[in-house]
Amino acid sequence: MPDVLVLVDHDGERVSTSTYELLAAARRLGDPAAVVPGTPGTAARLRESLARHGATSVHAAESAEAAEYLVTPAVDALELLARETAPAAVLVSAVTDGREVAARLAARLDAGLLIDAVDLDSSGVVTQIVFGGSYTVRSRVTRGIPVITVRPGAFEPDEHPGEAALRTLTLPPVDPAASARVTARRAAPAGDRPALTEAPVVVSGGRGVAGADGFEVVEELADALGGAVGASRAAVDAGYYPHQFQVGQTGQTVSPQLYIALGISGAIQHLAGMQTSRTIVAVNTDPEAPILDLADFGVVGDLFAVAPQLTREVAARRIAG
Repeated sequence: MPDVLVLVDHDGERVSTSTYELLAAARRLGDPAAVVPGTPGTAARLRESLARHGATSVHAAESAEAAEYLVTPAVDALELLARETAPAAVLVSAVTDGREVAARLAARLDAGLLIDAVDLDSSGVVTQIVFGGSYTVRSRVTRGIPVITVRPGAFEPDEHPGEAALRTLTLPPVDPAASARVTARRAAPAGDRPALTEAPVVVSGGRGVAGADGFEVVEELADALGGAVGASRAAVDAGYYPHQFQVGQTGQTVSPQLYIALGISGAIQHLAGMQTSRTIVAVNTDPEAPILDLADFGVVGDLFAVAPQLTREVAARRIAG
């Protein structure tokens, strides 16, 4: 079977859940070939976990300067492998960096680009939700090697143990004049909650939370469920919660098992970022709120009355269980 190149998202020690999802998607088209950009030794550390999730080969796209530049080393590695191996497709996670990598790669290869896929069949036909969630379309690349970004949470990661050959790539030097260089790094505030795009449960607050202090109710419910906290654009723009937690077309795209929307009316921008969630629960005082049309379970009521009751019930069942 042909290779399917999968760009590995990692922090140097741990592979992201979205990469395991890509490996599961890649098996529909061929043999998953993991591409690991990073500093020397990174691929060897990640090889075992990648093989356990179905990678048949691991390409070490390593260099001392890999951590010094944004995006370019990953694009260089994928382009080199794509030209050498003629893969069935290149799969990249539809996160901020992944979207840029995919776009640059498609331009270099003069190939078709499909973005934000939520499904993929064995013939290479991709399902996408477009125009802010108004339509579902099925698309296929008709020119060159398909470059596809996959929405995090669209596929279930599963273990598919096997052997993964480790191969080393020799990358060209990065052109500083044509690349963005990292000049400083600052660690994100540490916390016990899972990453927003990887969490099986997301609890989001909107304008109805009515202030930064109101997000305490959102956080308490998220913590009771072991989930992540999100926010609508309206809440972020109002300064209620930091931008990195924004869910929507201009924020993070999520597809958890359970999405709870507290005080979110359901602007099309927000729906586009969460509507592929497996189960959606919405709490809103407005019975005409658009999000109630999308929700599997809707509650017309005050979130400050409903959410604490739900938090207490979840906590009680955990203790009893």
